[in-house]
Amino acid sequence: MANHASSEKRIRQSEKRKLHNKYYARTTRNAIKALRNTTDKAAAVALLPKVSSMIDKLAKINVIHGNKASNLKSGITVHINNLA
Repeated sequence: MANHASSEKRIRQSEKRKLHNKYYARTTRNAIKALRNTTDKAAAVALLPKVSSMIDKLAKINVIHGNKASNLKSGITVHINNLA
């Protein structure tokens, strides 16, 4: 157990941030999966700005690395371009 008030506070803060980050990361992963499972190009193009924005926000608050965000966005864009 923590011996200092500041370390107890850090434990509380990190737990709160972990739950927050987990929620946003999971929501974004579900959105990416939904986009990748879409076979309709018009629907996928409509979803792209929303999903890209979610990915950028995760990278901005350091939930995911910036390069990973770029790779994800690139992958979903390639997927959309390959749709008939």
